[in-house]
Amino acid sequence: MTFSLFLLLSSVVFVAAFIQGAIGIGFALIVAPVFGILQPEFLPVTLLILMLPLNFHVAWRERVAIDRPGTGWITLGRFFGTFAGLWMLAALSTQQLGLAVGWFTIIAAAAALAAPPFDPNRHAALGVGLFTGVTETATGIGGPPLALLYQHAPGPVLRSTVATCFFVGEVFSLVILAAMGMFQAGQATAALMLMPAVLIGSGLSRMTHAHISGRALRFGVLIFAILSGAFLILKS
Repeated sequence: MTFSLFLLLSSVVFVAAFIQGAIGIGFALIVAPVFGILQPEFLPVTLLILMLPLNFHVAWRERVAIDRPGTGWITLGRFFGTFAGLWMLAALSTQQLGLAVGWFTIIAAAAALAAPPFDPNRHAALGVGLFTGVTETATGIGGPPLALLYQHAPGPVLRSTVATCFFVGEVFSLVILAAMGMFQAGQATAALMLMPAVLIGSGLSRMTHAHISGRALRFGVLIFAILSGAFLILKS
């Protein structure tokens, strides 16, 4: 990784960490297409490693607001979805993975913008967990389905529940990827280099998350995700 590329990726990761810490989603939607364009070999392992401290911080910060029954059903679905995502990751070439990340980014962001509200009952939570397990293991992106599930919940409930589900799922995905020989030293090294940007962005969100206009920022994140996904599709 060149120094100029390191600075660029650190800036993107910093902004994405700040946004996710403030509104509950956005990190993977911003970072995954940028990785796919500039460093596709970082997907999904580097992205998953970077999200671990970010989601732990958000979940711990607002732990009293976690929807524990919903988290349990989502995690159960996530467990089974991980294996389907692993199969997808093994079956796709680098170019096909770029197309998958691009298309899923656009579809997920468009769904988050346009979908009507639905009840976060156990059946919906189980289905969202299954879907998230597939997409996050294969591409590193899993936020929009969870955000849709809790889009009308209070901000602390959305942020803490989504972060908890992410953290548990990311640990599981990384363990499985390592066991299958899909965890490379270069991916971990890149994650360590970019980790300070995650920690600083997440830390700053702690001071501002209660005062940010989440609706406007969420809209901006989703529009950015759609444009980035479209660019990645064209590149792939």
